[in-house]
Amino acid sequence: MTRYDYPGARAQRDEGPGAPVFALVRAWAAGIVVLVATEYLQATLVNDHLASEDSLETFLGRLMLIHLPNAICIALAAWIAGRVHHEPYRDARFQHALATFTVPVAAQALSMSIQWQDLATEGLLMSNAVLVLGCVTGYAADRLTED
Repeated sequence: MTRYDYPGARAQRDEGPGAPVFALVRAWAAGIVVLVATEYLQATLVNDHLASEDSLETFLGRLMLIHLPNAICIALAAWIAGRVHHEPYRDARFQHALATFTVPVAAQALSMSIQWQDLATEGLLMSNAVLVLGCVTGYAADRLTED
């Protein structure tokens, strides 16, 4: 017997008409917080202390100092957004995918729109590959950590 099974008990907060939207918004908010925090750490720790002109001249240097840390940030944001998106809405695949992938995809679209004139072909392709890798990794981590 749960605490909502007796007569006169107040309804669960997940039973309201806007509950699915609030579940999405909460997942997106958590994803935004994690993405901003991890990208800030990446910008201050990796870019300021490890990245130099010499290390960013090679593809391997850009891969290790820009693209892989970005993939980790995206994967963490997608994973946390998926974890915060709670039952019973996790069972709806489309809604759960929307909760998990919206923040990284929106951040990628914003980044691309701001830096559009400065993007090279490699940057465009690698950024989108990093987005897919991070989203898939975050979604897989979310599903693997599910009970």
